[in-house]
Amino acid sequence: MECVIYQKQTGECEQIDCEQADGGCQTTLDRLAGLKPDEFAWIRMAEPRHEALQQLGEYLKLHPLAIEDAVQAHQRPKQERFGDVLAVAVKTLWFVEQTADVETGETMIFLGPSFALTVRHGANDPAVEAARRLAQQPDMVRLGPVSVLHAVTDVIIDAYAQAAAQVRTDLTELEECVFSPTREDLTEQIYSLKREVVEFRDAIGPLVPVIHPFATGRDDWPRQIVPYFRDVADHLTRTDIEVRALDDLLGSILDAHLAKVGTWQNDDMRRISAWAAIVAFPTMVAGIYGMNFTHMPELDWRYGYPCALAVMALGAGLLYRAFRRKGWL
Repeated sequence: MECVIYQKQTGECEQIDCEQADGGCQTTLDRLAGLKPDEFAWIRMAEPRHEALQQLGEYLKLHPLAIEDAVQAHQRPKQERFGDVLAVAVKTLWFVEQTADVETGETMIFLGPSFALTVRHGANDPAVEAARRLAQQPDMVRLGPVSVLHAVTDVIIDAYAQAAAQVRTDLTELEECVFSPTREDLTEQIYSLKREVVEFRDAIGPLVPVIHPFATGRDDWPRQIVPYFRDVADHLTRTDIEVRALDDLLGSILDAHLAKVGTWQNDDMRRISAWAAIVAFPTMVAGIYGMNFTHMPELDWRYGYPCALAVMALGAGLLYRAFRRKGWL
């Protein structure tokens, strides 16, 4: 757990040592109890135990359901109001270049009159970049705890846009492979990328109605924060449109690839059928000779066998030429 105390007037911050092993939670509570009117606290927790979050939640007057949601970390993007505390659940996404996978996590953000609490689940921590941005924008700090909500959501949505750009790069490479003359089955790769995009949509789609109301502001928020949330909402809308377009394009690429695979199968069947017909002609002639008739041409004519072989070769050759002209071979 980490805790930072911000001064609204100066934008300065104070880092509190709150290692849980050293009884840091109580240290944090004592410092929160001594907050001045021009100060607010930002508490950051990563995958906390229920007991630790409950102890802090009781002091911050968090609703038990809010604490349960923050610990379990299986929530869809949403916002809820519990008295004076606003709870916002956001999915985090990041692109892993080594495996070309989109990994997901979750961040819960709680805003109170004099505090902001972020609870992270997953390897990616948006609070680090958000804290860096706040340190460079003292004017935002003057707006109070809502500046933390803006900074964290802005970092998360910027990560969405970066992941969407990288997914599009992978999709473009996949598209080139699908329409290349080489015969390579890419069905599994297309399905894998489509699963990543579906996971992407599950994170972004429900977040749009959560963030857009922030763009009009709230009665208990400074009006100066509204343009910043409008910018965040705009970035989110653009990314949502981009991801939907990627999903539609992936569906089209999958259909095109399956049609191409079907064409390959038809070509193989025609090729097999053509060779079967070519082999069938000499087989038919040899079968007739194998019936052991008493009067066969080769019994009275010395060129009977050579002539039969020539007929087999000529018939097979004519069939081969015909199939080649039709493109079956």
